[in-house]
Amino acid sequence: MEQTATDIATIGRISAVPAMLQVISEMTGLRFAAVARVTDDSWTACAVLDRLDFGLSVGGELDLTTTLCHEVRSSHVSVVIDKASEDPLYCHHHTPRIYRFESYISVPVFRTDGRFFGTICALDPNPAPLRSSTIQSTMESFARVLSLQIEADEGLQQAEAELQQERETAELREQFIAVLGHDLRNPLFAITVGAERLLRKHPDPATDTLVRHMLASGRRASQLVEDVLDFARGRMGSGIPLSMGECLGLEDTLRHVVAEVQNVHPQRLIHADISHLHGVRGDRERLAQLLSNLVANAIAHGNPESAVEVRAWINAGTFELTVKNQGLISDEAMPRLFQPYARPAGALPQAGLGLGLYIVKQIADAHGGRLEVCSSEHDGTVFTFSLPTV
Repeated sequence: MEQTATDIATIGRISAVPAMLQVISEMTGLRFAAVARVTDDSWTACAVLDRLDFGLSVGGELDLTTTLCHEVRSSHVSVVIDKASEDPLYCHHHTPRIYRFESYISVPVFRTDGRFFGTICALDPNPAPLRSSTIQSTMESFARVLSLQIEADEGLQQAEAELQQERETAELREQFIAVLGHDLRNPLFAITVGAERLLRKHPDPATDTLVRHMLASGRRASQLVEDVLDFARGRMGSGIPLSMGECLGLEDTLRHVVAEVQNVHPQRLIHADISHLHGVRGDRERLAQLLSNLVANAIAHGNPESAVEVRAWINAGTFELTVKNQGLISDEAMPRLFQPYARPAGALPQAGLGLGLYIVKQIADAHGGRLEVCSSEHDGTVFTFSLPTV
């Protein structure tokens, strides 16, 4: 019964079926037409055109042994009757008597792999010249079209089911990541606070190096957790959360970001030109995170012999932030640059999850800003974030 219900639903979704039955009725004058699902023990109407008050609707069943579709299923041959009462094969047959018809036609419908599906059939109490018309060839053509439509619909339904399953799996996976990231915050916070307290309250030259290493590792792990949480929020549709407001002192915040990265990478040269940034509205901490990720990316992938150049200013009512390095992004890598886990082909293993630029893009989008990148051998690579100030 479940498979029959599925077959009825499949035929119901094929928009061409009502038109087929309408054409059959108009060509033949037969006032009842149907698409039937016929198995070895059942006859079920999947689509019906009834101008006779025959009393059969979609989902209605007939005793299979009382139908001629049973014979079509066995022989795989169409049945065409002009006037049953005078037909040598069917004048004494029980089916015309039971259903009180004179004219009748039924053609088999096969699936594309050759399995029998059912029939397209039509009947009427009045006789009709069916054998001398083109109706049999027309209906057999309809049957072949219906077969292709059934296969296409079933393929679409399977694809949609698989897509839904993938979405559910992805959502569960990302929820797990979010919960895991959230639960890691507390112990990592305890580790970093404990390490800071040891350095401040109980300095000991014998252990200070180890404690500083613990502190740096704890902070690094905390940042990775934050990246995972931001990634999970972005992928689950809620997006990067923002605390919007006027970004007072944004220039000092950005300078502090540059100083922090410089302290972590004292061997690298970072030039910063950050003007007074009046009128910028957004989430100051997220904008700092955007800059931090861009500079970290420039350090990781730029030419180590060249400086990273940071510039922030207000230009014609627009806040513009650029980070430039002398690295080069290949044409192949450019389309997936802001996708999660994206790394240059052939790149050596590096710290991090490959989420930095993905998160940068999420922050830019959440602000309604524009993020662009251009890369050439002559000018290097420049990331530009633009945000209107009004």
